[in-house]
Amino acid sequence: MNCFNHKVAVVTGAGSGIGRALALQLAGHGARLALSDINATALAETMAALPAGTEARAYSFDIANRDAVFLHALEVQRDFGTAHYVINNAGATMVGTFAHLSTDEIAWQLDINMWGVIYGSKAFLPMMLAQREGCIVNISSVFGLVGFPLQSAYNISKFAVRGLTECLWSELAGTGVRAVCVHPGGIKTNIDKAGRRCAAAGSEERRFDQLATKMLVTPPERCAADILKGIASGKRRILTGKLSTTLYWLARLLPNAYPRLFGLITG
Repeated sequence: MNCFNHKVAVVTGAGSGIGRALALQLAGHGARLALSDINATALAETMAALPAGTEARAYSFDIANRDAVFLHALEVQRDFGTAHYVINNAGATMVGTFAHLSTDEIAWQLDINMWGVIYGSKAFLPMMLAQREGCIVNISSVFGLVGFPLQSAYNISKFAVRGLTECLWSELAGTGVRAVCVHPGGIKTNIDKAGRRCAAAGSEERRFDQLATKMLVTPPERCAADILKGIASGKRRILTGKLSTTLYWLARLLPNAYPRLFGLITG
């Protein structure tokens, strides 16, 4: 893990869950931290939990706001000189069937999960290319591997994150900058409670809530450790958490048949 020592790591969504766990573990590996979250109170709690002597700054803004993200990149460059790792972790969830979701609800989901990652990647990439060193880590999901019922907007956003990251694998070859796609599955965070239910939610959405309680069991600390280990070992794709490997292979081996299995789970 020496690759993080004295390096500048930017982590969005650092106020809780995976983001907080990443911040604490990166601090343990000697990283200099630029931490952000829309929730300033939660972010302050993360800052207070960092080991003594950690060089860290907190920034509170909305990842869905393009101007705020690009300003953040300038602030990080001002405060730290550059960025070596950018972990686009901030995200939210919207539960609802495609028939029940409004286009505004889908747009809300994409603004955070898709555009937030696009903005974060785009804002920090120039300084990485200029120094010929850097790593963009985009948090997709196991629902960026398979299309899961009642998660259509979330699926759209996480498949988009995967598509962008896999494209960067080729585009960044030879530049000194790399991209990593992370697919967490079943991580015990507050994303389900902090997320939204579509206004037209019915019995289908209530069943998903019950399923989420059973699936979200992997501690965020274990997920963060897997992510940092994967980054350090040079992986392009990182699978972590409950059912992540299973869903990855289902998508590869049964690309047309796997939805039948989800019908058994959610029915």
